[in-house]
Amino acid sequence: MQERGAAVDHSSINRWAVRFLPLLEKAFRKYKRPVGKCWRMDETYLKVKGAWKYLFRAVDNAGKTVDFLLPAKPNASAAKRFFDKAKYSPTRPLTR
Repeated sequence: MQERGAAVDHSSINRWAVRFLPLLEKAFRKYKRPVGKCWRMDETYLKVKGAWKYLFRAVDNAGKTVDFLLPAKPNASAAKRFFDKAKYSPTRPLTR
C-alpha cells in the first residue's frame, strides 16, 4: 500500500481481515475441490508459537484435509460448530 502512496496502519488491515475474510470464505467454499466421500474427524494438541492449541481436523480416506479448526481451548461449542460446518459443506460425507 505504501508503494501506491496510501499510509495504512496494521490495525486497519486487521479490521479489514476480521470483516471481509468470513465473507470471502463463504463465497469461495462452494468452489472448493471435492474430497473423498467418506472422511473422519481427528483431534489433537499442537504447540503454536509456544502456546498449546487444540486442533480439530476432518480428513478423507486419501489423507486430504477437508477442513480444520484451531481454537485456543478445547470446548464443546467449538467442536460442535466445527463439526456442523464440516458436515454441511459441499463435500458432505457418507453416513454409515
